Amino acid sequence: MPRIALKSLVASAAAATAIAAASLTLAPTRHAAAEAEGLYINAVDLVIVPAEMPKFLEAIKENGANAVKEPGCRTFNISVQQSNPNHVFLYEVYDNAAALEAHRQTPHFKKFAATTKDMVADRVVHALSAVAMNSK
Repeated sequence: MPRIALKSLVASAAAATAIAAASLTLAPTRHAAAEAEGLYINAVDLVIVPAEMPKFLEAIKENGANAVKEPGCRTFNISVQQSNPNHVFLYEVYDNAAALEAHRQTPHFKKFAATTKDMVADRVVHALSAVAMNSK
């Protein structure tokens, strides 16, 4: 990957992580803070081979839809960076790290991994601990 593209990816990953961290540190209610304790967040920055983007999105949507049916998965959000349509950001929330590992052992995840292995040009994974989760 060209150095400038890697620099851009690192900068966007840092920005996404900062945004996720900032959203977690907003003043929580007691209830929100209590529920966040122990949650495990898997935030993933992906650069997808441009020609493979439609197939990748189809596969990740299927994986995410199945993931939220799992007992330990609370959220599986898929976003595409507006300024770089080949940059996908995943924001997954699990009860704990074991729930994420259980997700990785499911048939639907293994299918996703096999289907997309040659579609991903770069991947940066951020393992995060929840401090507070705020939503309406």
